[in-house]
Amino acid sequence: MSPFTGSAAPTSRWRHLRVDRTDGIATVTLARPEKLNALTFGAYADLRDLLAELARERSVRALVLAGEGRGFCSGGDVDEIIGATLAMDTAQLLDFNRMTGQVVRALRECPFPVIAAVHGVAAGAGAVLALAADFRVADPTARFAFLFTRVGLSGGDMGAAYLLPRVVGLGHATRLLMLGEPVRAPEAERIGLISEVTDEGSADEAAQALARRLAEGPALAYAQTKALLTAELDMPLAAAVELDASTQALLMNGEDYAEFHAAFKEKRPPKWRGR
Repeated sequence: MSPFTGSAAPTSRWRHLRVDRTDGIATVTLARPEKLNALTFGAYADLRDLLAELARERSVRALVLAGEGRGFCSGGDVDEIIGATLAMDTAQLLDFNRMTGQVVRALRECPFPVIAAVHGVAAGAGAVLALAADFRVADPTARFAFLFTRVGLSGGDMGAAYLLPRVVGLGHATRLLMLGEPVRAPEAERIGLISEVTDEGSADEAAQALARRLAEGPALAYAQTKALLTAELDMPLAAAVELDASTQALLMNGEDYAEFHAAFKEKRPPKWRGR
């Protein structure tokens, strides 16, 4: 994403999210615990806009997406979204569905790693937000459910039909998106939906530890790795290896690559600058 901004000032307060920043780590918390962090129109819009702002300012090196209370996110709010969409015309519905997809694109395209800290339920849109993260750190209470067919909609919502087969394979993705059945932590880990299983109640702590590790590492190398993982999903091998070659040539001309060599020669840890 481009770092260039127009006249608008950075947002100082987010109404639908809690945002904390420490040492290059942004922690974004879905904070409607009384509703299992169900998403509203405003929450989607805030996520879309926040991710764009964080990508432009270039101070964030890792992002943790978490949920307050008993679960990660129960999906779209039944009253505030599902009820409201019944009164919308096709143009309005298209605008809404495009906005939810923009959130997923922003998670995949932002130039820093995203870690979803999952406990309890991650259902519907909540499951897709976790899916769109680069890492899913979950405790044993976590359960994922792609519930879209259960409400009479396509299981391919918010890019789920694109992302899920690439994470767990077509067979598992077909079952999860078609049937909408919950997948608990042991199975989710077995099929590759979870990156790391923690002790119960420790997902947030483990996600922060991973975020610190990433924030202290070579940020530009991580950003380019993430970009290549996304870009090369649909490329033929010849195009992918050419893109890899171009990317490596640019990074080999960067400060971090030279810093690694200097640190190796001097027998000290590298001081990564993300350049």
